[in-house]
Amino acid sequence: MVYNDVGRNLILAFKHADRTDAAPVWGEWLARAGAEILAEADALVPVPLHRRRLISRRYNQAALICFALGRVSVIPVLVDALVRVRPTPSQGRMNRRQREDNVRGAFAVRDPVRDRIAGSRIVLVDDVLTTGATLAACARALQKAHAAGVDALMLARVTRTG
Repeated sequence: MVYNDVGRNLILAFKHADRTDAAPVWGEWLARAGAEILAEADALVPVPLHRRRLISRRYNQAALICFALGRVSVIPVLVDALVRVRPTPSQGRMNRRQREDNVRGAFAVRDPVRDRIAGSRIVLVDDVLTTGATLAACARALQKAHAAGVDALMLARVTRTG
């Protein structure tokens, strides 16, 4: 969906107002929208939150979407494949360059799953794509762990007109 007034309200309610009941429907949406990507995928990986943000929010919205997508697509979810190794400030008011600097080196692949990442086609899952800085940083970490390929699916996209 476009991250406009309607999309923004849906996503923000999901992220901050415990409206997690939409996750199963969104998993179905992503399965249809990403069918070509998913046909070649070996595993789904959600964009992680830093543990402090996870504690305050109580759930990772990307992981909930990822689990819903995994149920529909029957693709394994590696929920703990990536870790955010340092906390990063919210990027809501940052420009592209600031976002890239903010997430540079912020993600790593956990040692226990390195063997499952190596040689696999990974699909990153997140809620909103703004500049792509977070997804690019996650993809770099997965490529460093020798993923055969990294694609991404997200629920909403910020557009210039959105």
